[in-house]
Amino acid sequence: MSAERRAYLSTANGTPERLASVPRLEMSAFRRAVLNAVAEGAHLSALSCQPEGKARFRLIAVLSQASAGVLLLTSTETGARYPSLTTECPSAHLFERAIAERHGIVPEGHPWMKPVRDTGDTVYNRVEGDEVHEVAVGPVHAGVIEPGHFRFQCHGETVLHLEIALGYQHRGVERLLSAGPDARSVHLAETLAGDTSVGHALAYCETVEALCGCTVPARALAIRAVALELERIANHVGDLGALAADVAFLPTASFCGRIRGDVLNLTAALCGSRFGRGLVIPGGTGFDVDTRLSGELRERLVTVERDARGAVELLWKTPSVMARFEGTGVLPRETADRIGLVGPAARACGIERDVRRDHPSGWFRFAHVPIAAGTEGDVASRAWVRWLEIQRSIAFVDEQLRGLPAGPVRSETPCRAPASRSIASSLVEAWRGEACHVAVTGSSGRFDRYTVVDPSFHNWFGLALAMRGGQVSDFPLCNKSFNLSYCGHDL
Repeated sequence: MSAERRAYLSTANGTPERLASVPRLEMSAFRRAVLNAVAEGAHLSALSCQPEGKARFRLIAVLSQASAGVLLLTSTETGARYPSLTTECPSAHLFERAIAERHGIVPEGHPWMKPVRDTGDTVYNRVEGDEVHEVAVGPVHAGVIEPGHFRFQCHGETVLHLEIALGYQHRGVERLLSAGPDARSVHLAETLAGDTSVGHALAYCETVEALCGCTVPARALAIRAVALELERIANHVGDLGALAADVAFLPTASFCGRIRGDVLNLTAALCGSRFGRGLVIPGGTGFDVDTRLSGELRERLVTVERDARGAVELLWKTPSVMARFEGTGVLPRETADRIGLVGPAARACGIERDVRRDHPSGWFRFAHVPIAAGTEGDVASRAWVRWLEIQRSIAFVDEQLRGLPAGPVRSETPCRAPASRSIASSLVEAWRGEACHVAVTGSSGRFDRYTVVDPSFHNWFGLALAMRGGQVSDFPLCNKSFNLSYCGHDL
């Protein structure tokens, strides 16, 4: 076996492995393994920390390699200090800061070492110079959104630097999940980011099912995929309406708000919850779809597609709208790739990264959604990718509802207890992008560590970089074109 192969455990999405099978490298070899994989196109999906005795920790990296369709796992042991990965792998910067904040481990040489969470005494970077001024927004906003603090360093209207601080209301959901799995765990997963209830519940269930050796019936897999795509459609429609509102284009803004509600009502028809709560459960789904409901959902989707097309295509035909969208909030592809951007924001830069194609699990092993990508990396491109995804997801949902497999929607054999001293990593292409769940079990089979990486964790820094050189007045538009989760970032 080559030295390169010994550096990693190669596994598939949602596949259980013995924890002892994950290579435990010397720190220098671990750094080389991570940096080499990233240099060859792998994406750093997760970097987690496992306490191992007094002042000793195990760092575990999960790297998703799209070209081979595999996940690469590697690890190292460290004490209170280790050489930072960030200087050579910018996508590691927030992982290392979060680990330092939680465990007190110092990544030596990290270029921007500060707490991830806004603790109230955060020291912000400042740009000095004549006529440079500072604009602070938040953390508490005039609405029902989660708190988040944005601090702009400006010269006139031009933004020189934007610093984003989240975590004003830290919920500690990862700690609660680490006590599982138990009856409440799936409900905690649904609340990781409320508008991604299906996406996170699916990632959690695929992780637990892998550890428990549970086989999910084909019919349940198809219904899960339908729910995931309905969640994508609803949020993308809502985002396009909000983008229209940010440039005061009321026709699209008004119609998309109503259409989003129509799509949420389709999910409610599936399970009684507009956000899909209770639909995805370990071993299958909590609800079935009969012939009558399937036909009704398909008929209502036809109306959704017609109404969305009428509202959204007004955007592309209106010069005043496109003048604000095009060239605003540009993020170059190379920058997006280096910081590990995911989801529609990455695809709008020309990075065709999509878990449904690259690391398919569940029903996506048998049915596929074509990838939608842009090229310009601006607000217009991010909006256009959303519109393409809406259309393709509608076609996918219609096709699956027409041909749902026969059979039960829950596993006929109860899930056994999770395997002890094991690890499983599950990726799901949620509507914002890659959601990654990593579970490590102890000797009893319960979670010793449960790590969640919401797509927003990868993408907030992308928003900050997209604002550089732009105008302060562009921020609402740029912010909505990314539409990231405050609470999903801070778990």
